[in-house]
Amino acid sequence: VAWSMGLALPSVATPAAAKLVSAKRRELGFVNLHTDEVLRVVYWAAGRYQLDGLESIDRVLRDHRTGETFPIDVDLLDLLAALRGELGTREPFHVISGYRSLATNHMLAAQSDGVAWSSLHVEGKAIDIRVPGRRLRDVRRAALELAAGGVGYYPVDQFVHVDVGRVRLW
Repeated sequence: VAWSMGLALPSVATPAAAKLVSAKRRELGFVNLHTDEVLRVVYWAAGRYQLDGLESIDRVLRDHRTGETFPIDVDLLDLLAALRGELGTREPFHVISGYRSLATNHMLAAQSDGVAWSSLHVEGKAIDIRVPGRRLRDVRRAALELAAGGVGYYPVDQFVHVDVGRVRLW
């Protein structure tokens, strides 16, 4: 991730980011359902990613089991910002799972067929979410329309997985 090296360069590498090119500010909100932390932060302003905002996001999306943080991929953040736009909402994302340490991911994968051994969560490139006031199927539809990565639909567990890996759905 470029910003982790101290750089704050604009990116339009994904279709989701391309929808944000004219935005002067990009803001996201999160509610971590495991820690009850709430964050609303500007992560992009004046043509640059904002390091303080990115670090705050890394903290709230940390592995809640180990406390380990990891740089969340800015393409994922841009995807989430574009998703908010597609859904026409300013509500914070309710986070089921953000970053996962390798140890946490292996533990979860050993317990469930629904967790990939090589999950993009361990790279800071995936998140499992709900959006208050929006039906789960509408979140899924909007994510699919952005065509910016993987979209997993888990109606029984009440979340949608989005990532910035290759485009696929399940």
